[in-house]
Amino acid sequence: MKVGIVGLPNVGKSTVFNSLTRAGAEAQNYPFTTIEPNLGVAAVPDERLDALAEVMRSKRVVPATVDFVDIAGLVRGASEGEGLGNQFLGNIRECEAIAHVVRCFEDDNVVHVHGGVAPEGDIETINTELLLADLSTIERRVERVRRAAKSGDTKLKVEAAELEGLLAHLSEGSPARTYPFLEPLAEAMGTLITAKPTLYVANVDEESVAEGNGYSAGVEKLAEREGAETVRISARLEAEVAELPEDETREYLAMLGVESTGFEGFVRAAYRLLGLITFLTAGEKESRAWTLRKGSTARQAAGRIHSDMERGFIAAEVGNWEDLVAAGSWAKAREAAKARLEGRDYIVEDGDTMLIRFNV
Repeated sequence: MKVGIVGLPNVGKSTVFNSLTRAGAEAQNYPFTTIEPNLGVAAVPDERLDALAEVMRSKRVVPATVDFVDIAGLVRGASEGEGLGNQFLGNIRECEAIAHVVRCFEDDNVVHVHGGVAPEGDIETINTELLLADLSTIERRVERVRRAAKSGDTKLKVEAAELEGLLAHLSEGSPARTYPFLEPLAEAMGTLITAKPTLYVANVDEESVAEGNGYSAGVEKLAEREGAETVRISARLEAEVAELPEDETREYLAMLGVESTGFEGFVRAAYRLLGLITFLTAGEKESRAWTLRKGSTARQAAGRIHSDMERGFIAAEVGNWEDLVAAGSWAKAREAAKARLEGRDYIVEDGDTMLIRFNV
């Protein structure tokens, strides 16, 4: 899962990135601190994995991970190459999802590129540039398909008509992800930035993490209208707790009335956004969490572990992680009838713990 962190300059993108990945990207109070995109990998906190590893006495514990890309701040005119526009747009096209960081805090010491905090206006600036870039892409494609359709090809005529509908949708200011596209547009949609799942990250001050504020409420309403996800996070708080031991982190969050770090909520929202689940493998040698598309089969899950397992798949032994933790081992889970054999077409559920049987 590769998530691009985007937003205007000075909204806290790099601070969010650093707190999530501890990658040490430069974060300063002036535009375009980030020029080349910063890349970082963050481990996904998972209490299920920790519990399994403990009862299995695993020598190695490997969590699932999320790849984050801290992309240069975007400004008005980026779709026409202003600022670092062309580079920005190229970087974001390579990501599977967008985390749009929006400034929802007041701080006279942090310059706002437009002179004052206005989250909905900031979102509009970014979204307008992304829409303009997509409009340009689709306009070129419409012309190309129209010319090709003159040959009389029925499929191309259908695609041209669908593209014109999408073009009108974008022209109205609506993102591509809200367009009910048909199969002829699948390839075109794959090239569009506004078709990517989007998560709005309301960057608030520490005092507003639990309940939010007027700024974050506006972001949440806008996201709801778009059918997008929203998480509330304090980049400054995340940077602070990233340096604390786990027990102190929990105490500090409890004092603020927050159950978990913003990163945990961020990852859960990203999983929902991309339709992902986690399955687990557990044993004395290693316990590991694996990311998988929701609706995937046991055979496809085996392929996430190794291509040989998918190719030579025989069956999967499956147990719910809680049952395995309660049993204490695979052997005891079998004795208690808490582990079962499933075939290649079994649909994996979130939290399933699996042993793959294969032969190559």
